[in-house]
Amino acid sequence: MKRTLLLVTGLLILLATEILRVYFIMPFPGSQKANTINIAYFLNNYIWWFRVLGLILFVPPMLYIFSHSKWWKKILLGIFVLLYATVFYAFNFKFLADKMFIQPQHKILVTVADNKIDSNKLIIGVSMNGQAKAYPIEIIGYHHQVQDTVGGEPVMVTYCSVCRTGRVFSPVVNGKFEKFRLVGMDHFNAMFEDATTKSWWRQVTGIAIAGPLKGSALKELPSEQMRLGAWISKYPNTLIMQPDAVFVKQYKGLEGFDEGTINSGLEKRDSASWQFKSWVVGVAKDGHAKAYDWNELVKQRLINDTFQNMTLVLVLENDNRSFHVYNRQLNDKLLNLTLDAATQTLKDAATNSVWNMNGECIEGELKGSKLSVIQSYQEFWHSWQRFHPGTAKYVSDKK
Repeated sequence: MKRTLLLVTGLLILLATEILRVYFIMPFPGSQKANTINIAYFLNNYIWWFRVLGLILFVPPMLYIFSHSKWWKKILLGIFVLLYATVFYAFNFKFLADKMFIQPQHKILVTVADNKIDSNKLIIGVSMNGQAKAYPIEIIGYHHQVQDTVGGEPVMVTYCSVCRTGRVFSPVVNGKFEKFRLVGMDHFNAMFEDATTKSWWRQVTGIAIAGPLKGSALKELPSEQMRLGAWISKYPNTLIMQPDAVFVKQYKGLEGFDEGTINSGLEKRDSASWQFKSWVVGVAKDGHAKAYDWNELVKQRLINDTFQNMTLVLVLENDNRSFHVYNRQLNDKLLNLTLDAATQTLKDAATNSVWNMNGECIEGELKGSKLSVIQSYQEFWHSWQRFHPGTAKYVSDKK
């Protein structure tokens, strides 16, 4: 009886720790709705201690049973051993995030002339120090992160398709260039582990939520999301990331993600407003946040608003994909902008000035001036409200 108890206890420890350390940080049923990150980090860090403890309890009675018990007990025990071996393999080589979503083997960026990406595809664009690069979402959405340089500066371009969040960070931690791997997710948002301290960093905020660097934050770098064609119009000399031929099948699995029609319960869009996976455009400033319903933006095309003493304008291009958020305050002038949908320009009647979609004034009193870009994001409503608790919601006064 004592041997049986030790055997069962050891097996349960081995099975439970292998399963739970992955369950808590992957999108299994129920795993992403509880605050279990500290448990997951503890199990991940001390997994070998649990394995040793489990084996100490399991192996001696296992050897005794194989030597002294009847054949049916040996077969039953063999099934238990096979069960653990299967679980060990699955949860260490199949279900781990960095085994499922692999970094590019060939990072290829080309000029517009050599580009093979459809101009209607959505991209995350980065422009720094005179250089611009575009990263198609249906490519980086599989890899989750791509480390690169833009204008001579290291960048970490990240995307979580389950939250629909694109963020770009500097991969420099405490003055040192850092490497990261995808480790899992928390509340449906991707997490990365740094190679030096093994801390876990949240993709949507760049903040370490577990480990020695808990509370530290990566520096976010400016980025924009839009249709590739719109980005090329703004930056004709841009470089564009191309698919890695090694991952053609994996990229195919994200077809339809741009439009929200992908056949995936985790990534498909809710077409109604303010639902779990409805699209919103979010802006944040000084610890405050505001969300704008994507359906309302499609309806109005242009929204003038004020948020945290910041006057802004949201505008959607005719492609229904490319959106821009600009500051309406230009020096001492507060602009009240309207949209000319036919010419795809913004107009301010008071100064008789006209801006293109890139925020450049091309006619009128203010010709030559440029609107300042306000960092903004398109993402799922569940993500925005989870990571911006207390966020305000834009309510239109137009009927």
